[in-house]
Amino acid sequence: MQVKDPQNQTEAGHSYRNYVLVMLTLVYAFNFIDRQVLVILQEAIKKDMHLSDAQLGWLSGAAFAAIYVTVGIPVARLADKSNRRNIIAISLGLWSLMTAACGMARNYLQLFFARIGVGVGEAGGSPPAHAMISDYFPPRKRSTALAIYSAGIYLGMLIGFAMGGYLSQRIGWRKAFMVVGIPGIIFSLLFFVTVREPSRGATDAAKADESHTFSEVVRLLFSSRTFVYLAMATSLLVFCIYGLSNWASSFLARLHGMRTSQIGLALGLAFGIGGGIGSIAGGWLTDLFGKSNKAWYLRIPAFAILVSLLFEALALFSPVTGISVVAFGCVAGLHSMYLGPSLSVAHSLVPASMRAQTSAVLFFCLNLIGLGLGPPVVGYIADLLKPTQGVESLRWAMSVVILVSVVAMVLFFKTAGIYRAAPPSIVRQMPLTNEASSEAR
Repeated sequence: MQVKDPQNQTEAGHSYRNYVLVMLTLVYAFNFIDRQVLVILQEAIKKDMHLSDAQLGWLSGAAFAAIYVTVGIPVARLADKSNRRNIIAISLGLWSLMTAACGMARNYLQLFFARIGVGVGEAGGSPPAHAMISDYFPPRKRSTALAIYSAGIYLGMLIGFAMGGYLSQRIGWRKAFMVVGIPGIIFSLLFFVTVREPSRGATDAAKADESHTFSEVVRLLFSSRTFVYLAMATSLLVFCIYGLSNWASSFLARLHGMRTSQIGLALGLAFGIGGGIGSIAGGWLTDLFGKSNKAWYLRIPAFAILVSLLFEALALFSPVTGISVVAFGCVAGLHSMYLGPSLSVAHSLVPASMRAQTSAVLFFCLNLIGLGLGPPVVGYIADLLKPTQGVESLRWAMSVVILVSVVAMVLFFKTAGIYRAAPPSIVRQMPLTNEASSEAR
């Protein structure tokens, strides 16, 4: 099946290329199954370990994000120089093992460090995968491919929420972690055996096999106004995504009186279906409209955020449980439209030999601010408001995402206004792409 496709400049036939995309998407689904299962289990964990909302926010956000973004950079540097397939397989096995270990935690500190272990493993997942996809798919199909891969987030959330809620009711939160973690270890072996490593720059007009230091990558990216504004926009949007999704389970339990198994199924379907459709639609629409004007790669996510403001308000303030759940799903769908296009824009600013590190830098920004601050900030606000607002404190704490969404939307529109298509590679001398050099002037 190793054939040369001269039209698309790829080393793999269409069928195998699509198979690799499916496998990478499933790896990403395992990533979010193991990451988000904590969210559906957190009310049981809070009761068992007598935790505050702030402590829950640290578990689902900062504890994971701090190590995830730190380890992600050296792993991405390694991925830009070595076999990315191997890195992904090893990482999947590690984070699945650490997810199972969460079930053996006997106190908050042990669970905290187990979650850090999950972050260490998952740091090796996305940046190498993004680079592989960009080497399997040509630029005109890249946003769609990256968006399909990103839909793995919502497949993972569907399975994680639904399975976690069911298992928590049946066998308790400790055994639920163990049951969820084991399949990923098995899948890592299948991935290693059946997926091939592509040549770097296989789908680009010019191959870029040279190695670059991390400081060179950072200097290049932050010399581009497009990347700087993109990093700010995506970071604030991810703050909203995790500020809502990581507390949606607790919100439905406290404000609407739903049981864990009901919440798991409801949010699994809402986030899974809504987010999956939105992610794929975002990539497809931006590849479609972006043919004539590259600014649409960023305008479409901006308009999606604008529409999401209505559904954020409905999700948080509707007294009808069904409307609230559906609104959460609509928010997930609209918010998910940003990732594939954003990655495609970021990759367009650098050569193939920098793509994994570029993804790591972007993920460093959006996870440090979005995942690292979103859940803890909501938790802290809820704790502060609890003496006066009681159970309503979580509703008002989560409402902060509406304000942050407005800022994220403005930044996406601003980024669209300054984005100009850059060649997919950089001149040998570095240090700037055509776009970055013109912006620097």
